[in-house]
Amino acid sequence: MISKFKLFVIISVISFGQLSAQKLYLTDSFKVKKRTFTYHKLKLEKNLKLDLYRPKKLKTIRPLIIYVHGGGFSGGKRNDDVSKTFSTEFTKFGYNVASISYRLTMKGIGFGCSTKADLKIKAFDEASKDLSYAIQYLLKKQKRFKIDTSKIILVGSSAGAEAILHFAYAYNNTILNDDVKIAGLVSMAGALTTLKNINSKTAIPTQLFHGTKDELVPYNIAPHHYCKTTDEGYLELFGSRAIADHLKKIDKSYYLYTVKNGDHSWNSRPIFEAKEHILDFLYFDVLQNKQRKTEVNTSI
Repeated sequence: MISKFKLFVIISVISFGQLSAQKLYLTDSFKVKKRTFTYHKLKLEKNLKLDLYRPKKLKTIRPLIIYVHGGGFSGGKRNDDVSKTFSTEFTKFGYNVASISYRLTMKGIGFGCSTKADLKIKAFDEASKDLSYAIQYLLKKQKRFKIDTSKIILVGSSAGAEAILHFAYAYNNTILNDDVKIAGLVSMAGALTTLKNINSKTAIPTQLFHGTKDELVPYNIAPHHYCKTTDEGYLELFGSRAIADHLKKIDKSYYLYTVKNGDHSWNSRPIFEAKEHILDFLYFDVLQNKQRKTEVNTSI
């Protein structure tokens, strides 16, 4: 747990006390209803499902958050405690939230240094494919679910964070139409295999949470799991610091939340310990498109 820590907002600090003056998307005033849907049928595997959380009695269209759970592409569930907590909490603020299942292609294989790098990249691709099918399904139901299609936000934890970043900046999508746009990304302890596809046209407002002592997913630039160059699983990744630096360089919106000495537990702790920061980013950077460059530094 973080005890007393200093909070430094380097750019664009918003007083959270001001947020209570707003209602929709900033005040948790809605009750929640949930239903489960099959979004993609598979022949030889279990069908893929999503849990859709919606605010009761809110009849207008609203932003859609798609939450992708963690688990090393080998475990985790769309309805585990972390996923349910995130989905319920943010629906209370007026968002539609879809927590999705996806194929766990690394189950029984793992994501360590002995797992070939090309299998890891394939796992990213397959998760991105399933995420594409989930978006496609939800867009087909946009009127029924009252979705604002211009405000689709992807949130991911650990492997889920790697999946949403890969989907946005590396995956060659042949499922969705080119006019499908993502309005925002929230990555908790995630990383990318390349930065070359992030430019002034493709950049998306991105919030990044990461501990500097994360031993699984690098905070800056390092091999996945800090594998040696001689390991089959060697895969260089660009973590939150590197992604933020790149977005800053091309003058695009980002929100980097760094936890000095923080470990990989920051793949979920922001949901419980930094919810105000997520709400702040979603409202001002995504919904209001303020194009801020924000850095928050905390220490354990």
